[in-house]
Amino acid sequence: MKYPCSGIILSGGLNTRMGGKNKAFLSVGNQSILHRLYNTLQGLFAEVLLVTNDPLQYLSWDLTVVTDVFPIRSSLTGIHAGLFHASQSHAFITACDMPFLKKELIRVLLEEIEPKWDIIMPVTKEGNQPLCAIYSRRCIRPIERQLRNQEPKILKFFPNVKVKEIPEVRLRSADPHLISFLNINTPEDLIVSEKMVSGVADHGR
Repeated sequence: MKYPCSGIILSGGLNTRMGGKNKAFLSVGNQSILHRLYNTLQGLFAEVLLVTNDPLQYLSWDLTVVTDVFPIRSSLTGIHAGLFHASQSHAFITACDMPFLKKELIRVLLEEIEPKWDIIMPVTKEGNQPLCAIYSRRCIRPIERQLRNQEPKILKFFPNVKVKEIPEVRLRSADPHLISFLNINTPEDLIVSEKMVSGVADHGR
């Protein structure tokens, strides 16, 4: 079953801690992170978009590639671009460095979509997870107002919209070890992820 919702992958960071390498193309378990994410999202969503400032890198991929509308390099700008170009009323948005994102966890968020909510966001003991969340296209205008004020912080516009928080206990029903939220920021993270694929690492959080 494909949901009437867009799937959006953000790929626009500087990746300084990875030596400037594009994290989307890093290999985890003999597959690039982008390949793993795309396989997860394309099985769930009516469309899959990728937001990047370097679209030429993705010419060989069978997905829609879009670029930022605002000339501010930030995750919020990517969220805005994804929503701006999405054909559906809602979009699930994820960063390009989350190789273990589980369909079951995404479904937990999708089940909470209602007209009264603008954002459906997981919250774990480590905090809010705005880069693994569902956004309504109604967020476009408040995001634009914020970006025009040169404010790139994602959570800054949340008081202006209606947010449904999904608690950790609910998330663990779909992803017991919360591995969906593990991201790759450093070479050490990549080593740990490879061990997880081979079953060597401890998955507990």
